[in-house]
Amino acid sequence: MGNVLEVKELSKQYTKVLAADKVSFEIGEGEIFALIGPNGAGKTTTIRMISTLLTPTSGDAVIAGHSVVNEPEKVRESITYLPDEAGAYKNMTGIKYLRFMAGLFFSDIDDINNSVERAKNICGLGDRLEDKIGSYSRGMIRKLLLSRAVMTKPKLAILDEPTSGLDVLNAIEIRKMIKKMAVEEGMSFLLSSHNMLEIEFVSDRVGIISKGHLMVTGTSAELKERYQAANLEEVFERVVKENEIH
Repeated sequence: MGNVLEVKELSKQYTKVLAADKVSFEIGEGEIFALIGPNGAGKTTTIRMISTLLTPTSGDAVIAGHSVVNEPEKVRESITYLPDEAGAYKNMTGIKYLRFMAGLFFSDIDDINNSVERAKNICGLGDRLEDKIGSYSRGMIRKLLLSRAVMTKPKLAILDEPTSGLDVLNAIEIRKMIKKMAVEEGMSFLLSSHNMLEIEFVSDRVGIISKGHLMVTGTSAELKERYQAANLEEVFERVVKENEIH
């Protein structure tokens, strides 16, 4: 299997702050990679550069063979990005929202219908799709947004805090949806989350970023063994504190 994403010494310099410093990692086909770090560590900046929302100061990222620097339009055809603060049109019904969003991606009616049908199957909201989104719970909205994000079958789905604010049962459902698409469809995911339990459950590999530097990558098991830690939270704490000392 090849790599869907290759991040090559990606950097972002603001006026007085180096938000990301030569960040490099890769994501293979069907792999779920979690990028984690404390607030202000540079993970959101890195994700936004990969998503083509920010232009790198230096370095590059290649997604499905296309450069975020030189071919951002082509990159956007291969990715989807679901930010933490994403919302939906509350006066629309769920099904009309999905059809509206599909129409932004496709002009062919069959492509629109197929992507809407795919989203319906993924979100599992059934008859509630006929109701206005304003009547949905937070969990229902998140399921709708995730299904919208992946209904076009992107090569790489970028999800920022995919289960933020959800109760345990809804969070578990979202994680299972992500795992299923990676395993059964070979879709690749780049996740960011503050929930270490979630990261340990859903991700194949983890990268920990601190002060703009990607400090370490590996599977949860590898990182726990390397740092003699009981869980990923302890790994996270030790990596961040090590970087603070240095």
